[in-house]
Amino acid sequence: MSLLAGKVALVTGAAQGIGRATAECLADAGARVLVADIDGEEAQAAADVINAKHAADTALGLAVDVRSQVDAEAAVGAAVEQWGSLDVVVNNAGITRDATLRHMTLEAWQAVFEVNLQGMMLVTQAGAAVMREQGSGSIVNISSISGKVGLVGQTNYSAAKAGVVGFTKAAAKELAHRGVRVNAVQPGLVDTPMTSGLRNDILQQKLAEVPLGRAADPREVATVVLFLASDLSSYMTGAVLEVTGGRFM
Repeated sequence: MSLLAGKVALVTGAAQGIGRATAECLADAGARVLVADIDGEEAQAAADVINAKHAADTALGLAVDVRSQVDAEAAVGAAVEQWGSLDVVVNNAGITRDATLRHMTLEAWQAVFEVNLQGMMLVTQAGAAVMREQGSGSIVNISSISGKVGLVGQTNYSAAKAGVVGFTKAAAKELAHRGVRVNAVQPGLVDTPMTSGLRNDILQQKLAEVPLGRAADPREVATVVLFLASDLSSYMTGAVLEVTGGRFM
């Protein structure tokens, strides 16, 4: 596909899981991709895989701590310096620090908010500054079904991912007049390193809640991100798309 031919994308948390699948999917659609992750070596390894499949200049790996405004601005600057524009931002970087409310520490609460919400804001702020001047761009924020329904043991994660939705809608209203769209994706159970550590009984319980009867492959989320990143969704902004196999519909 060439849905993103000539476009430049930045994907955070892109060394593994949904982020990596998204970086690969966007590159397959013709984009040049800055693969950003807190683990710079793994980010470059992911970029190397993309470059081996496509042209050598298709992807660039970069160590980025999304909690840092300096890093967020540097990532955007690196994409623009390398390829001359920034057309797509995918805010995927995220962590979990699960605990029931009575055992939730302030450290665990703050850690999740700093990465999942503050990091998204900082990267969006930096990316939107470029897009506003261009008069175009698509920002896709990765929320979670946990942010819609709230999940036991995830008061911090559920709150942060609900915040992603509120942020998305407010930013969409602010940026629409400059031709910049902002949308969100809410994945459900996805086969990623983040979910691989679940106890089998918990995993089976979650699978029983999915009408399609299985976890998603990360690329099944990535293709929805591609849709929102491309002109196929040119009249969509402030939207939240669930990719859950019907879970909690």
